[in-house]
Amino acid sequence: MNKFMKEMMSTGIYLLVVLILTYLVITFVGQRTEVSGESMESTLEDGDNLIVDKISYRLGEPKRYDIIVFPFRYDPGTFYIKRIIGLPGETVRIDREGKIYINDQILNEAYGREIIKESMIGIAEMPITLGEDEYFVMGDNRNHSADSRTAEVGNIKKSDMIGKVWIRIWPLSKFGKVN
Repeated sequence: MNKFMKEMMSTGIYLLVVLILTYLVITFVGQRTEVSGESMESTLEDGDNLIVDKISYRLGEPKRYDIIVFPFRYDPGTFYIKRIIGLPGETVRIDREGKIYINDQILNEAYGREIIKESMIGIAEMPITLGEDEYFVMGDNRNHSADSRTAEVGNIKKSDMIGKVWIRIWPLSKFGKVN
């Protein structure tokens, strides 16, 4: 083999290893996603680019207030970004004043952008008891979010979660961990 062929073979193997590692990282570790819409304002803005941590939920359980990514059940190519409000076994209810109750206790949170309008309470006006593997999720922009309050989204199972939002990578002026 001449020097040129050895160099071509070496470059080809290098590229193959890079492609395999990239595939493994995207499949099992993390992936980039872009925010589309206003449902998570003011925490996340339309056009923000995020890295989603796909490992955390393989090793542990989702926690209240985590921001997660999951596919929309009627269009697997569409992904939703929402905040976990209710955990398995809890009962969630939203009263006519827009207050969120977990097991009849007011939820202390500062993530909701505004008071929930009566017309946006949805199916959570009646108590919703979450199953063993169900989570109740909401957008931070409560009056402009399709989330667990609607039958189309409903409760989310852990197995449906792609992962937890970890870092905002764009715009650079907001680069950093997402809380």
